[in-house]
This record gives sequence, structure tokens and C-alpha cells, in this order.
Amino acid sequence: MLILIVLLGSWEFTLSEEIHHDYIIVGSGPSGLQMGHFLQKAQRDYVILERSNVSGSFYNTYPRHNRLISINKRNTGKVNSEFNMRHDWNSLLSDNTDLLFKEFSKEFFPKREDAVRYFNAYEEVLKLNVLHGVEVEGIRREWNAQQNGQVYIMSDQRGEQYSCRYLFIATGLWKPTIPEAISGLHLVEGYESASVNPADYEGKSVLVLGHGNAAFETADAIYPQANVVHVIGRSRVRLSWETHYVGDVRAVNNGLLDTYQLKSMDGVAEGPLSDLEFFRDKNEPDRLRLRMNGTAKDNFALRHSYDAVIRCLGFHFDDSIFHSDFKPKRLPGPLGKYPYIRGTHEVAGMPDMFVIGTASHFLDFRKSSGGFIHGFRYTGRMVHRLLEWKNHNVPWPSLTLSLEDLLSHVMKRINEASGIYQMFTVLADVISIRDDGETFQYFEEYPTSLLPDFTNHTGTPLNRHFVVLLQYGSSYSGPGKDVFRKGRATGQADQAHRSNFLHPVIYYYDHPLSGTEMSSRPEGWHLPRPQRIHHIVEDFLTTWLSTQAHFLPLRRFFEQCLQTDLRSFDRLDCLYFSFTRNQLPVTCFRLDLAGKGVDNPGSFGVVRNAKI
Repeated sequence: MLILIVLLGSWEFTLSEEIHHDYIIVGSGPSGLQMGHFLQKAQRDYVILERSNVSGSFYNTYPRHNRLISINKRNTGKVNSEFNMRHDWNSLLSDNTDLLFKEFSKEFFPKREDAVRYFNAYEEVLKLNVLHGVEVEGIRREWNAQQNGQVYIMSDQRGEQYSCRYLFIATGLWKPTIPEAISGLHLVEGYESASVNPADYEGKSVLVLGHGNAAFETADAIYPQANVVHVIGRSRVRLSWETHYVGDVRAVNNGLLDTYQLKSMDGVAEGPLSDLEFFRDKNEPDRLRLRMNGTAKDNFALRHSYDAVIRCLGFHFDDSIFHSDFKPKRLPGPLGKYPYIRGTHEVAGMPDMFVIGTASHFLDFRKSSGGFIHGFRYTGRMVHRLLEWKNHNVPWPSLTLSLEDLLSHVMKRINEASGIYQMFTVLADVISIRDDGETFQYFEEYPTSLLPDFTNHTGTPLNRHFVVLLQYGSSYSGPGKDVFRKGRATGQADQAHRSNFLHPVIYYYDHPLSGTEMSSRPEGWHLPRPQRIHHIVEDFLTTWLSTQAHFLPLRRFFEQCLQTDLRSFDRLDCLYFSFTRNQLPVTCFRLDLAGKGVDNPGSFGVVRNAKI
């Protein structure tokens, strides 16, 4: 490295040559490591800058009570690795079969230190290019003559300069949310620093602020020791089994709901948090009292004083790593905790800067799993594929299928594929129908929001096509929904469109989608109205292998869309058809009289579409 020291009077400047890489990833948490693997496998010039001395350092502290809510399902009864990833919520993608989280923990809800061990083993085994102890600051974009273009510039705590063409922000959400509107909030403890020793709450009255997993994790840890534990949030409690959103309150954390409903002194309340005011009890200065604006009733629910109040209001994106004049845009409301990004994960107004990992949940907040490892490992791969085409002319991976292979391959994907299963409605398989109507190009895990720009992002023209995704019933999920009601599921193939649980849906379009169609799609629809749509009926085992209920209706759907017969026939049937039909079924063109496959479609002495 070139270092130049200039002495001017009493001033000393150290000028160092910028360290340049094509790609820089800020943060070596799970999303940063995952992107590092993709870039390394593609042999790209990259580096990961991490401020801590370990990867995944967030998990050194959180969750505070040491139990992850991402499930570690080690046994599925299957040997198919792709299927097993549907139920493995912690592993990152790699080609090393030993780098699975189940090798690091046997607990269904693992401990956080297991996650730290796993991420650092992932980094070490794959020999990822991570620089630890580098605290990035002052990110900005400037013209660089040496690179002949705009680059991102940043420095570290030692004044070292780094630059790159393409920047990935993989810092997650780690900065505690502390609303200024709540008066006296400085008097309460934060989730990030409150004691995690249950004995410290022995015989105490505790109030927890928040209605998320952090709040209920905290409440569940201390309510066996406390006098009472009250939990208050701005809206009703959202239970994940009602909303089918993994980020809502999980059953493993909601024990206090039981003691609340059974009137065992613990309680849950709702109210606008901005109306709260905390103050010291005059008679007991070590205790806090609470008042709510507009509430003067003498039976106000939270009228008693508390020995401890714990703020558990979540986290938000930390933009302090950016230059003061160069901050990512944020939207008002709940999405304001995330940076504003486009469907490509590119930061709005900041070309070639991408947000990956938890902070990219802006795009599918409360809709899918993109804020969690089992989701963003696939959206990270999607971003990498977009950039491989954009920067290196590497096409989106695809498979060419013949007409007789189409049905079996779709069945294979809907029964095994993990990416479209975990990122339901967000990632989908796209099947491009070529002009001959009998050959197909199959693209896996393409983002549904970018369908109008399919050609630009893949280099492949898209005219007639199928879109294969998984989705829940449109009116089934939501807070307060009775998801255990009688008749909640159907097993009838002719009622598949009424399926409530996660199930495959195939859309058929006879034209490329436009941005206008996408933006004006009907409310509750994940995609614009297609020319034809097929729901595969939900299944208790989430496997769609039944001949009558799953296979045959899908075959008929493809036959209607493609206007062809996809049934399989033996050689005698085909011989008979050659004398009795104007047109042979397509499978007959792959058989000779001995029943063996041939390349010559005229093996029966007739040509396709010829009349006998």
C-alpha cells in the first residue's frame, strides 16, 4: 500500500491509497456472509467489512434471553436436501453439506451462541474474504477518475479509505427504537440492557412496553418470579399462527397470554404509546408510575406503580455509517424503520447500492419471510443473479424443457423447492413458452415484482408464460382471524380456489406483463389477473403428489392453456390414433413401433398436423 506522510508546520496528514474492490459488503452477519459466498463462487472481486471481531455479532446479545425463534428442524423423514431446507430456518446456502445448522445444535429453538459458532464456521470453512475490526463511516458517492466512473467511498475508524462500484449494506436492524413522543421514557430500562436474570424480578411488579417477540420474550422470562407483569402496545397483539407471518408473536413466547386470559394477575393492554407519560412515584421514588393523556378514570388499568419498566419497541436501521449529506430515504409509518429500496433491493436514489438481509424486509414486511434467514438467503441469491446479468452478462439460470417434461418438472418444484416455499408470493418460478408452443425455458425463483422487467433482468424475451408460486388464501390470515375454525381447510380439487393454507398457484399470461398492469392489479391479488389461473388444492402434508387431487387437474390446466394433449400413451394406442385421428397426441411423436423413444417425430409414417 502506498502511504504518503506530509508535514506542514504542526499539522500531519497521512494520505493512503484507496483500497478498491468491485463489490464491498458492509457487515458480516448472515446476509453479508451469504452474499460473500455467492460472489466468491462466481470469482468476483469483493470484500466484507465487519466492525466486530466475529461474524454474526448481533447474536452475541440478541435475543436477550438466549433462545432463537427460528426453528431448527433436524428431521423431516426426507433425504432430499432441497426439501429439507424448507424446514431449516437457520442454515445459509452453500455447496458444503456439512455447513448446515443442524450440525451445530440439536435444539428446536437454538441458543444464540450456536448461531455465532455457525456463522463463524461458515466464514472459516468457505474462506470468505472478511476484514474484521473495520468500522465503516462516511459512506458517499463520488466520481473516480481512476475507475472512470462513480464509486462509493467510505473510511474506517483508522482513516483507511475504501471504494467500490457496487455496495451491499448488510448491517441489519440493530439500533433500539426509542420514541421521542413518550414522555419520561428516559426513566425506563431498554431491552438491550435490562437484566436477563429472572431472580432480579423476584416479587416485583413489571411493565413491558411493546407487543412484539422481544416484549413477550421478556415477559415470559420473568413472570414466574414477578408479582405481576403487564404488557402494553399500540395495537392488538398479532399472533403468528393467525397472521402466518413469522415476525409476529410466536407461540414459544406467548405464555403470558395464558395467565392473562385466566386472570392470574398478568395482563395485556393496548393504547397509543405517544399518550403515555412516566414519572417517579412521590411516595416511592424507586418506582415508576404511568399516566395516559385523556384517561382520568380512577380505574385506569395501569394505575399502580411499577418496580421496573422495560422498553421493548424493536429496532430500526442505523444510517450513521453514511455521510451526513448522503442518507438513504425513509418512508413515514411502520416501514420507516427500513431504508426505502426498489424491487431490485437497490436503494432509492442511490444507484448500485443494495440492501440485503433483515433491512431489505421493506419489500415484504408482514407479507413473506424476507426479514429472516430462511427468506433472505434466497432474496440475496436473487440480487446476485440480477447483478451477474447486469455486470457480467451471465444469464439467469434456466432449464430447457420439452412438452412431455413440463408437468413432471413443475410437480417436482412445487413439492421440493425451498426458495418459492419460504418466500411465498415474492419469488416464483417463471416458465417461458417458446414460439413452437412445445419447448419451455424454466427460470427458478424470479421476483414477482420485477416480472414487467423480465427481459431486462434476464436477457430472455418473455411473451406467453406461466408463473408458479405459493400463497395463502386471500382472506384467511390476519390478527383476530379464527384460523382453527371448523372447515378451515378443503381437500376437494374442485374447491382448490378456496384453499386457505399455503398452496401452489399457477398463473397463465398470453402476453408480457406491463408495469401498469402490475401496479393496478386488484386488491388482494399478488399478480395481475391472468388469462387462466389454477390453484392446486391445499394439502395437510404440504406435498402435492396425489394423482386425482393434484396431478390430473394440473395436467388439464396445462392442456387448456397450451391447446394440446399431454396424456401418455403406449405404442398400440399411438398406432391406432395414427389411423383414426387428424392429429396425434404429442407423446406419440416420441415413440417408435417398439415402444422406444426416438428423435424422429415421423416414426409412425405421418407428419404432425397431417390429415389421414
